[in-house]
Amino acid sequence: MTDAFSNKVAVVTGSSGIGLGCALKLASLGARVHLCGIDIELNEKAKQQADGLPVSVHHVDVGDEAEVRLFAEAVGTEHSDVHVLLNAAAIQPYGTIETTEPADWDRVMQTNLRSCYLTSHFFYPLMKGRSDASIIHVASVQGHCNQQNVLAYATTKGAIHALTRAMAVDCAADGVRVNSISPGSIRTPLLEFAARELTPAGGNMEETLKGFGSSHPIGRVGTIDEVADLVAFLAGSQSGFCTGSDYAIDGGLRAQVGV
Repeated sequence: MTDAFSNKVAVVTGSSGIGLGCALKLASLGARVHLCGIDIELNEKAKQQADGLPVSVHHVDVGDEAEVRLFAEAVGTEHSDVHVLLNAAAIQPYGTIETTEPADWDRVMQTNLRSCYLTSHFFYPLMKGRSDASIIHVASVQGHCNQQNVLAYATTKGAIHALTRAMAVDCAADGVRVNSISPGSIRTPLLEFAARELTPAGGNMEETLKGFGSSHPIGRVGTIDEVADLVAFLAGSQSGFCTGSDYAIDGGLRAQVGV
């Protein structure tokens, strides 16, 4: 499996957490990866972690049309084809319909949802007409059912499920498969941010994370490596008959009834 993606090109958004983990996984399997993010510090850390692997890190605001267009053009000048597109960039501010301000709403929509449209739109000419192209959107269990106080985030993740289905139907004739994944609690910087926000003053964030894990039937939070393995499967030839679906990686979270 070490050369499963040899001579293939992958584009990944989100230079930390799931995005970075999946980029490193695909690169370790032979892919030439173009990873992008908006945070300069995180981009530098990604470069350090990718040392020795075929990963290029780009500074891109994935919610900005002009920047994504230029990113696609830059990749297109280096490669004639793109085989894998993974949309993992996301933010998760807290808020209800009452407390979410319009500017915050727009920022979440731009980062989490518009980015999936923009990257898919501008990279599609490099993917269509192939028999092995795969687009994967990172959604969330919160696109199906959600906690309190995550209005904007949950809305984007539900929309990603619909986007995935619509794209899969439209893109099949061009040989492009489109799927989404819906993680439960995965130990990422985003989850650690949530744990810090929800840990009472003087409390222990690790205990909060354990509490997140105990809500899953499997009894723990997931790992980035586990998500990366699923992404590698969906990106590769072994999933050639898989399109238009959402794949849960949630430790059984949605399988249980909370009563």
